[in-house]
Amino acid sequence: MSFLWWVSPRFVCSARMSQFLDNSPKEQRSSQLQQVVCSSAWSMRSGAGFTPASSSQGRTFRSLDLFLRLTVIPLSAASLWVMATNKQANDAYGKVEFSNITGLKYLVCTNAISLGYAAASILLSFLGCFDGDWLFFILDQVFAYLTVTSGSAATEVMYLAYQGDTEASWSEGCSYYGKFCSKGKASLFLHFAAFVCFVALSLLSAYEVFSKYEAPPLSSKDVGDQAG
Repeated sequence: MSFLWWVSPRFVCSARMSQFLDNSPKEQRSSQLQQVVCSSAWSMRSGAGFTPASSSQGRTFRSLDLFLRLTVIPLSAASLWVMATNKQANDAYGKVEFSNITGLKYLVCTNAISLGYAAASILLSFLGCFDGDWLFFILDQVFAYLTVTSGSAATEVMYLAYQGDTEASWSEGCSYYGKFCSKGKASLFLHFAAFVCFVALSLLSAYEVFSKYEAPPLSSKDVGDQAG
């Protein structure tokens, strides 16, 4: 019975719209009024502009969302550990470690924050104590931006380490600190894998938020203009 109560206004409204163009002008005015009434009835049944999502589709998206958030945790943790333990000493040029370079410190901090956010978002999703769709939508966007900016900063550092900059008279350093550069590349690869997960999460959370809303119903004037 509840299914019929939900679907009947939509079926009737669709039928009215399909008959609209075949009516005479007088009948069209009556159809316009019926369309407005149907739109109001549908809005009342669907919860003020919200449409029920398919349960199977919803489970699929939730499973994918959970998988991506779980994937972020080991990727961020591994990238954090590899970079945080990255250091090497050279007899001729001394010791270098990630804390000496601002771009690499930014990468480590971003990985630490991303790891905490991914774990917290999974916990909040399981608790279900509030509707966090909008919160996750905003934070997923924020962390996607953080990961891409920190990854870009670290990429520039690694590029200079491998290639140097002849215009600034900077020579490459990876021939002297090969282990340091190799671990830096590994950390950067893991970091960008986490970034891909955040991009996918941003798309999923955006879909979760905006798929709840219907397009606004056409007014009687708009219906008449389209028919004309």
